[in-house]
Amino acid sequence: MSKILSVFNQKGGVGKTTVTINLAAGLARRKKRVLVVDVDPQCNTTTGMGIHPVEGKSIYEWLRGESTYEEVVVSPVWRMDLIPGSQDMAAFDLEMASTEGREYRLKEELDKVCENYDYIVIDCPPALGLLSVNALVASDSVLIPIQCEYYALEGLSALMDTVQRIRGGMNPELDVEGVLLNMVDKRNNLTKDVISEVTKYFGEKVYRTHIPRNVRLAEAPSYGMSIFDYDNLSRGAWAFNTWVKEFLRRSENG
Repeated sequence: MSKILSVFNQKGGVGKTTVTINLAAGLARRKKRVLVVDVDPQCNTTTGMGIHPVEGKSIYEWLRGESTYEEVVVSPVWRMDLIPGSQDMAAFDLEMASTEGREYRLKEELDKVCENYDYIVIDCPPALGLLSVNALVASDSVLIPIQCEYYALEGLSALMDTVQRIRGGMNPELDVEGVLLNMVDKRNNLTKDVISEVTKYFGEKVYRTHIPRNVRLAEAPSYGMSIFDYDNLSRGAWAFNTWVKEFLRRSENG
C-alpha cells in the first residue's frame, strides 16, 4: 500500500528540497519504490535531482490534463521516479480559480498511479496557496522540516491551523508524519532553545535524529545528486541515513 506525504512548511529556507531529495534517495536505497512530485514553481527538487525542466513535460501539463503520467514521468535513478516541476505552476492558482474541484487535481492524478509506489513524496512551495492545498489534500501525512534558527517557531501555529483546516474539510485523515530538525549546530545555545521549544510543541512527533549543518549537503543539489551519491561518507549522509531508518521504523510500525 502506497503512502503519500507532503514535505511542507510555510516558512522558506528550512531545507524542504534537501529533505525531499534525500528522503526519497534513502528510501530508494532500501529498495522502496519511490515517486517524487515537485509542486514548487522554483523547481529546486527537479534540478537537484539532475533533471532540467522540459517545456510541455512537467507537472503543469499533467495537472491540466494536457499530458499523461507516462509522458511526464522521468527516472533519474533506479527505483526513484520524478514528476518534474515547472515555473508555469506559479500561474496555477489564477488559472484554476474558477475550476470546480480545483483542490483535488493532484489527488485525482496520484490516485491513478499510487499503487505503483511504496512512497510518494511531494515537495511543496513555502506558501499556503492552491498548490500546497492540493498537496495536503492528496497526502496521508505531512512532514515538517524546521530550521534551528531565531525565527524557527514563527508561523508554526499558522502551519498547524492550516493542517487543521484541511482535516476539517477536504482531507479528514491528514496526519503529521513527523517534525525534522534541520541545519542543526549544537554548539549554538539558540539551537538548544529551539529544539526544546519544538519538542514542547510537537512532543513525540519530533524525530530523535537531527540533520546538521554540512557543506556537502549544501553542495550536492548543484551536482544533481543526493548526499548519498555525492559524498556517502559525509556527516550529512550519515545523519540522513540514520534519520531514514528512524522514519521507516515510525512509518511502518504506525
